[in-house]
Amino acid sequence: MPAYFFWGDDDFQLQAAVQALRQETLDEAWASFNYEVFPPSVANGPIQALNQVMTPPFGLGKRLVWLQNTALGQRCPDEVLAELERTLPGLPSESVLLLTSAAKPDGRSKFYKLFKKHGEIREFAVIPPWKTDLIRQQVETVAKARSLNLTPKTIDLLAEAVGNDTRQLHIELEKLALFWNDPQRPIPPEAAADLVTVSTQNSLKLAQAAKQGDTQTALSLVEDLLNRNEPALRMVATLVSQFRLWLWLKVMEAERVTSEAEIAAAAEIANPKRIYFLRQEIRGITLAQLQRSLPLLLELESELKLGRDERATLQTKVIELCRVFRPVS
Repeated sequence: MPAYFFWGDDDFQLQAAVQALRQETLDEAWASFNYEVFPPSVANGPIQALNQVMTPPFGLGKRLVWLQNTALGQRCPDEVLAELERTLPGLPSESVLLLTSAAKPDGRSKFYKLFKKHGEIREFAVIPPWKTDLIRQQVETVAKARSLNLTPKTIDLLAEAVGNDTRQLHIELEKLALFWNDPQRPIPPEAAADLVTVSTQNSLKLAQAAKQGDTQTALSLVEDLLNRNEPALRMVATLVSQFRLWLWLKVMEAERVTSEAEIAAAAEIANPKRIYFLRQEIRGITLAQLQRSLPLLLELESELKLGRDERATLQTKVIELCRVFRPVS
């Protein structure tokens, strides 16, 4: 299929897919003639790219035309859409058109429906940190792709260590591949623990510390996360999602709903078996406390989006959040 649309905020995986497509498409000796990139700054870039992709390649290999960081998935001018309707059905087999974007394309748009019909759309979105099952599955998938045999406990250790950071996952698996010279035996957690950079600082642990009213631990986690260049708004998104989930469970508990399937459906939890463990997490806290937490988090998000100092704003709001859940002595 000579037309691709790659989108998502997992830049590492997206760029790796772009590099793989480049190697698959181009003959390196002729790449300078057959590889063209059109960034957003290029005037009339989409039309130029579509014209260029119809040009036969020079020499060996195929032609690759890359329309970089495009906004066509959100808004596609009529003249560009008309050109796409003319070009996509007739793309020559020796040319490849690639579009990339961090934003999700609008599934209702004419552009999306046209591209889906004549091309391939791939998602490279960062897994939310609270979706631990998907993170574990990603560790397992990437390890298998590298022909690394891991024990279940080693997979758990890696999932805990790297979270949803795919770049760090590849780095850690590369270290394990260089270290472990027995492909017949799975890599045990003891061996992985000696090599893997285990970071216990993540936004979910910050949510747990705040829920326990542990101000000192929460502030330490904020500091460590910022020092690791964790985006403040991503931290807040995790906190909002986690506290909203706890609030849903507490509301269902207050309404005496006992069916795990019903609770899972209301709280949008894919695996109902998680309900038991989530219930343990909200023991000892009240519905009123959780109701007070969300306005604080929404204030935090608003202030960060207004450009307030990230460190000071996070510290202030985290202290306020911890006070909500601080045990009464």
